[in-house]
Amino acid sequence: MATNYITTISKKYPSFRDEPLKTVYRWLDGKRQDDGAEGLWRIHDTLYDFTDFIERHPGGPEWLRLTKGTDITEAFETHHVTVRAEGLLGKYKVREATTPRAVQLTFRDDGFYRTLKRRVRDKLKDIDYGPAQRSKLIIDSMLAAAFGLAFLAIRLHSYALATVSGLFVCWTMISAHNFFHQRDNWRMLAFNLAFSSYREWRISHALSHHNFPNSILDLEISYFEPFLCWLPNPSIKSSVKRIASWLYGPLVYSFLFYGEFVKRVIETYETGKNTFFLDDLVTLILPTFMYVMGATSMWEVIKMWLFIVLVASFLFGLIGLNAAHHHPKAVHDGDQIPADIDFAVYQMAAVIDRSDTKGSQFMVLTSFGDHCLHHLFPTLDHGILPQLYPVFFETCREFETVYRELPWLQQIIGQHKQLARVETMTYKPSEKFI
Repeated sequence: MATNYITTISKKYPSFRDEPLKTVYRWLDGKRQDDGAEGLWRIHDTLYDFTDFIERHPGGPEWLRLTKGTDITEAFETHHVTVRAEGLLGKYKVREATTPRAVQLTFRDDGFYRTLKRRVRDKLKDIDYGPAQRSKLIIDSMLAAAFGLAFLAIRLHSYALATVSGLFVCWTMISAHNFFHQRDNWRMLAFNLAFSSYREWRISHALSHHNFPNSILDLEISYFEPFLCWLPNPSIKSSVKRIASWLYGPLVYSFLFYGEFVKRVIETYETGKNTFFLDDLVTLILPTFMYVMGATSMWEVIKMWLFIVLVASFLFGLIGLNAAHHHPKAVHDGDQIPADIDFAVYQMAAVIDRSDTKGSQFMVLTSFGDHCLHHLFPTLDHGILPQLYPVFFETCREFETVYRELPWLQQIIGQHKQLARVETMTYKPSEKFI
């Protein structure tokens, strides 16, 4: 039987995607306009009213408060491995949706994702949860190291030590990403160390990127346009830009964190709605510590702190943008994929894992490692993901879907090739990866 193909998972072009100022709240506004949720919460083709459940949501009220009026199908499926949440849905059901879903991803009971989820659910009964505790020890140690090195740097006036402190700030923030996917906890606040916001990343990363990677619904694609354009679309990247982005890309990495802060200031000014919260003050803890302990002028502290943020931002971009997604063999919007593609198969199409982090929990935690399994089960701690590979590989064999991985150097080279790519490709799940 011939396979039918589509070139995007979105049935319509997202509202507000091409506005100059791309923000998480505008993305949610677009979802509310496009998803057919009618001011409620949509899961598959049914509408629910979770208003009375918001404050009792085990993961924290923010997840539901933010997503009211949108289709949360992908988030609901991936954030609830057990059947408990599904069993509660009937209590909050309002009616069936009147329009089809805007996303062309499937969750059939006999499909890849739900088959894998059943196997993972059974596996979780017997796994060792000790590595999840080690994840906490790792991030706590890195946080302490970042502060300790910043203290030494300011006392000794050493920008070499400040560079190393920036590395540990970066690693701490990447590790905090493991925790902001989970139910509310204090370690997620470590993501706010350098002008970033775990609140905004729960939208741009957890709700947008994780559910719709490399698509026109992915904020981590649209954020970087028109400077870094990974979609194979010649209309958004000229021949000059395709190559020039190789040169100015590192500058984009270096100012990621500053850019996020400036964008939020502009959004607050233009909309009149405050986008800052009390936990954003976490950003000021490190420079305050440096000033109190450094026995030097405020100006010297500010200079060195901004340098630490610059280093952390550059390394975060270098690690994050070369982690798993932007290789010419990874599917991007415009490439051909099978119609009615299963959610898990699409995730595997858009992800090529790093092979050189396997076996090291530290490396996995600080480099967005075990990326494919993390996309499929984002609320599970990175530390326990390796124990799921046997059932994952079993499911890959059953559904004839190839799992792909490459070392980091090839990921970096591939990311630059993807910036230049304008030719589309056809993804075939069973095709051997070379």
